[in-house]
Amino acid sequence: MPNEIKDITTRDESSLPYIYEQNVSISLKDESGLVRVNVYRPKGSEKVPVLVTYGPYGKDIPYKDFHPQSYSEVNPEQRSEHSSWETPDPKYWTSQGYAVVRADERGTGQSVGKLDTMSRGTSEAFFDVVEWAAEQPWSSGKVGLLGISYYAGSQWRVAARQPKGLSCIIPWEGMSDYYRDRCRHGGILANSFIKFWWDRQVGDLSEEELIQNRQDQTIDNAENKFRDDLYYASKEYSMSDIQVPLLSVANWGGILLHLRGNVEGWTQAGSELKYLRFIAGRHDLPFYYSEEVEIQRSFLDAFLKDDDRAGWSTGKAPKVDILLRKGDVGFNNAEAEKTFPRRIEHEWPIARTQYTKFYLTSTNELSTHASIEKKSTKISYAALGTIENPSLIQFKTAPFEKETEITGHIVTHLNVSMSANPGSTTPQDLDLFVTLRHISPAGKEVFYTGTAGDPVPLCKGWLRVSMRRVNEKHARHREYLPHRDYCSSDVLPVLPGEVYPVDVEVWPTNVVVEKGGRIVLEVSSGDTQGSGIFLHNSVVDRSVERFDGMNHVHFGIGENHVTLPIIS
Repeated sequence: MPNEIKDITTRDESSLPYIYEQNVSISLKDESGLVRVNVYRPKGSEKVPVLVTYGPYGKDIPYKDFHPQSYSEVNPEQRSEHSSWETPDPKYWTSQGYAVVRADERGTGQSVGKLDTMSRGTSEAFFDVVEWAAEQPWSSGKVGLLGISYYAGSQWRVAARQPKGLSCIIPWEGMSDYYRDRCRHGGILANSFIKFWWDRQVGDLSEEELIQNRQDQTIDNAENKFRDDLYYASKEYSMSDIQVPLLSVANWGGILLHLRGNVEGWTQAGSELKYLRFIAGRHDLPFYYSEEVEIQRSFLDAFLKDDDRAGWSTGKAPKVDILLRKGDVGFNNAEAEKTFPRRIEHEWPIARTQYTKFYLTSTNELSTHASIEKKSTKISYAALGTIENPSLIQFKTAPFEKETEITGHIVTHLNVSMSANPGSTTPQDLDLFVTLRHISPAGKEVFYTGTAGDPVPLCKGWLRVSMRRVNEKHARHREYLPHRDYCSSDVLPVLPGEVYPVDVEVWPTNVVVEKGGRIVLEVSSGDTQGSGIFLHNSVVDRSVERFDGMNHVHFGIGENHVTLPIIS
């Protein structure tokens, strides 16, 4: 039986150090539903600024029940009876003079209406919640947004709508581009995470009611392929409309979700005061580290309390704060990762970046010198593989002669073709999966902490070759980050035997390669080590009929290279 929808408000002013109001109802202005929120606020009559979160995981589900193992590892100072997954802890923040408003997204938990996550309607409902929080008698009228992942990704969208009272945002590991960052990497469906995520949504309706009152992301993303499909188009917005001060926090280990969006969200936002901070570690824990909470509080105090201790409101705070991944400290080891040094920069990408081509050779090398291939040749690999049994080719640099830092955006240029296997169907497309790996001077691969604490390589990139068209006239096109529109009109033919020069966007990264270390470029048939739950293995999107065959990288008819951002 589904949970009963509760229209109640409860207060407890004795056993808690703050006032707790549950299931306060907010009527949406377009009459599309009813959003229910929990309010946690300091005792007393003083008006306080408000931190708002809006998401689908169930505002009333305790963190300790939603993810017990994660909760047990959270900084004890950030744990309490009302802690909730990926959101600020009410006990701590009310003690710092903030109210916390935690909303069940429309159509989830105790909120009534149609569930259509990350849609225009969802952002409009979030807009109403922000304005409601600014108008309450206990509110100072200033609202800030703070949260991880979904509670971060939704911030970009609502901030672009400029609700009254919104004064600053901290999107902490939150993708900003629904299509490119999350759903279709390089045009390839990222199906396994979409299903994993969708199955974690919290609703209080029966299955029959849910079918009528929700848009199923697993179905919608499979059925829609292009950004001009109405499903994706309805989720678009202009990042330049974001005008409030923002602190975008990107995790180097988020190589399949969020990282790109935090960087591009920061880059494209129209805010005069915007800051970019890089971290490492698991997806769930760094948000609660004492030193990171202090960064959050300092930023929020500056714009919500006019208490600016670090120069956030004057632009004197570090514009770009980079964590340098130097050495092999292992993975999923928070204390070890805290030994990574930091460095302040004034811009992104770093102005002194030397974009350096490393050329692929037919002998599987990566060389800074363009080799002249005397004859045309190719290296081949099977077009379809599994995470357990991938087909791949690798290209390796010589040992670096000195310590070398790589920080920024990466593009891989390849000349590729495909062909049919004897007796099999004729392939009609080609998917490229690219991975960059770091090898220590001792010859061991260095792994970093992935989203779920799993070992991951430096970074990954993807491209469906039929979606290879680059829009060089678009304002967001850059040599180090080719812009693709991914529209239905962009589809180009892929014919067996035809060689196609393509540029593959590889997500940004950072590493300090020690003297004697190496970099490996891997081109594969599908997902390889480090992909975790973010697989692209839909038997429909990557069907045998359309993709089975052999893929080839060609030499002697054009350069193949990866452009690495070397910091001088």
